[in-house]
Amino acid sequence: MFENKDLVQFNVKGISVAQVEAQLELLSKGFPYLELEAAASVGNGIMAVDENQRDGYIKTWDTYCSSGHRILKFVPASGAASRMFKDLFTFLDAPYETPETPFEKTFFEGLEKFAFYDELDASCKENEGKSISELIAEGDYKSVVKNLLGEKGLNYGALPKGLLSFHKYNGFVRTPLEEHMAEGAMYALGADGVAHLYFTVSPEHRELFRALAEKSSKGLSKRFGIVYDITFSEQKKSTDTVASDMDGKPFRNEDGSILFRPGGHGALIENLNELDADVVFVKNIDNVVPDNLKSDTVTYKKLLAGILVSVQNRIFDYLRLLDSDKCTPDKLRVISDFVRNTLCCRKPGLDEMSADELATWLHSRLNRPLRVCGMVRNVGEPGGGPFLAYNSDGTISLQILESSQINLADPVKKEMFTKGTHFNPVDLVCGLKGYKGDRFNLPDYVDKNTGFVSQKSSGGRKLKALELPGLWNGAMSDWNTIFVEVPLTTFNPVKTVNDLLRPQH
Repeated sequence: MFENKDLVQFNVKGISVAQVEAQLELLSKGFPYLELEAAASVGNGIMAVDENQRDGYIKTWDTYCSSGHRILKFVPASGAASRMFKDLFTFLDAPYETPETPFEKTFFEGLEKFAFYDELDASCKENEGKSISELIAEGDYKSVVKNLLGEKGLNYGALPKGLLSFHKYNGFVRTPLEEHMAEGAMYALGADGVAHLYFTVSPEHRELFRALAEKSSKGLSKRFGIVYDITFSEQKKSTDTVASDMDGKPFRNEDGSILFRPGGHGALIENLNELDADVVFVKNIDNVVPDNLKSDTVTYKKLLAGILVSVQNRIFDYLRLLDSDKCTPDKLRVISDFVRNTLCCRKPGLDEMSADELATWLHSRLNRPLRVCGMVRNVGEPGGGPFLAYNSDGTISLQILESSQINLADPVKKEMFTKGTHFNPVDLVCGLKGYKGDRFNLPDYVDKNTGFVSQKSSGGRKLKALELPGLWNGAMSDWNTIFVEVPLTTFNPVKTVNDLLRPQH
């Protein structure tokens, strides 16, 4: 199946023949659906915290931050923002010249409210010799859009979201990159006064990110009285996945080389695995708000982190107890109850185990990475849902699943999915080290059977593309997990450019 030139290509990418063969098999067979027990809800997998508990957890987090631990904020920020502007690209290709669809009308009616308005106006003057208002008065709406999206203008159609002007302040604007920098100073600051931020970016945009971070850190450092340590990395080429044709054979480009595609955000588990940090916050690049609306974000990030630290301390205590000769049958029952009730993990047959067997299983179950995930009430926004799902080892645990992982042809499963009360807005706090201070090898905790196959095309030819298990889905499948209800005010994504006209932005 493979030629010598293919082997050279694999070697350059750092991918083995066995990996390629395994990926081709997955492309051919697809992935099994996960078996569900129930959609998680408050009281059944999702923790609801009252005001007194919240304040206690926040205090726990503040104490932890002042105790010399290394804290880091991890932000996936690669990829172009072209999907944000899909409707505007459609407008450019439309046979009509003036806005007709509700989306188009909303965009132009709110144009002056966008943070990028002044930049766009300057671009129009330079390239068209006319201001935005003059172009619109003449009915030349498309020139305005071309200056927003095109390479001769702001080039927003090709830039990543992290570099776009999202929010307008008095005298300046901020991009998502800068908003995340501001957030980092508010809840992810260690005792050393350094805010450590880590962005995954695409190679072609890395220098733009670096230059903006360097420029902005001066003002933000002065404002918050801190120092920034900002790192950028790229998705590893070794995490690319092979594409196949519709017959299951490797898809070849016109030059005969095999087509590989980025493996999706699940590939970033490799980047996360390289971080030397005790606690890591994970949040999407576009989920940001201006400073005057950050209060809830900061409060609930600290809450999630406080819960993580509190639960982690109990886990570490239990692991040390299991290592000792003082773990009585009564204490084993206490630890079992903790695993079942706090970590929402159940395993049939525990009552039939001997004390030694139970202690071994509990140790294995506790000694793994921990994540605490914010869950918001489902109001129709897209996002992975929280479920209690069966795992290959026979356990039932908390998982974040996408619709592609659920057999929606099964009426029972479909009802679980459609009637789910919450969804995950990519709001995670992660504990990456064990009770002895060692770092977990995160790829060991990936469920490799939770990726998915999609149909794409290249050069007009259909192909099958393989996405790795998602970063907060299958890539964290074997972690210990806690779901916590957080308010909708903490979730403010920007999926289309018109979302920037919402009150949250």
